[in-house]
Amino acid sequence: MENKFSTPKGFGEILDHTFQLTKNRFKDFFMILLIFMGPVYLVQAILQLSSGTSFFREVGSEGEWFEQILTSFEESGTFDSSSLSADIGLIIIGIVSAILAPVAEAAILFTINHVRRSEEYTVGSVIKEAFSRFWPIIGSSILFGLISLGIIILPVALIAFTGVVVATTVHPIGGILLGIVMFLGFAVLVGLLLTRWSFYFGSVVLDKVSPGLGRSWRLTRKRTWVLLGLYIVFYLIISCITFGVQMTFGIVLGNSVLLTLITNLVTLVTTMIFSVGYGVMYLDAKTRHDADDLKEMLDEFKTV
Repeated sequence: MENKFSTPKGFGEILDHTFQLTKNRFKDFFMILLIFMGPVYLVQAILQLSSGTSFFREVGSEGEWFEQILTSFEESGTFDSSSLSADIGLIIIGIVSAILAPVAEAAILFTINHVRRSEEYTVGSVIKEAFSRFWPIIGSSILFGLISLGIIILPVALIAFTGVVVATTVHPIGGILLGIVMFLGFAVLVGLLLTRWSFYFGSVVLDKVSPGLGRSWRLTRKRTWVLLGLYIVFYLIISCITFGVQMTFGIVLGNSVLLTLITNLVTLVTTMIFSVGYGVMYLDAKTRHDADDLKEMLDEFKTV
């Protein structure tokens, strides 16, 4: 077993291990994501070309060059009945991506687990392992998605209703301030709950426990704030990378097919970083949990 996986890690150590593992196994991780998502992105590019989007540089028809670039993004969002088939194709691509992406992430988890155990593997073997857990992954992901949707929609509806009532019956500014305070409070609560359940995926993939919500709740005990902080840091890193690339190349290329391809390649890299980070976080939580269980067994043995 690789030494870095055998001992519990702190906040910074998890980040450091994530980026080291990403660098050392970049080829394998990237190949896994490319096999799954590459054909999807290729079809997306073909649909964009068929709808009339320029490959190298897409600009609007009016104003200076910068205004033309901005116009290209606005015009791409307008509805055109002649491209209805392309729109349907993009919807289908979105559904296929939602199905394939979790399987790709599962293959990355299996890869990390083989590295942890110092076992030999190939890209093909971990993909095969990921597909062996296909239905539990899809079923558990749908359940987690429905739970997430429910605990997000209900607080939003409650905040909106309370804010409107207070604004109309007491004071408009008071209603706005109360809405902001309630939003921040519920946002933290929702974030903590989703963090407690987020390790369902690792439980389904590696431990073959479905739907894995209960095990995730146990694994995240006493570590919820740290894990939530790690999720926030990974989100900020990914957002900065994506925004920087889109702004840099978007100024030159506009909303072209080439920009979409570049953005998709960057998405593969950022998805890789998050998936590896998730795997490191999950295995660290598992190490801590197993150590706690062993400690409790030793304590019980001493009291006998």
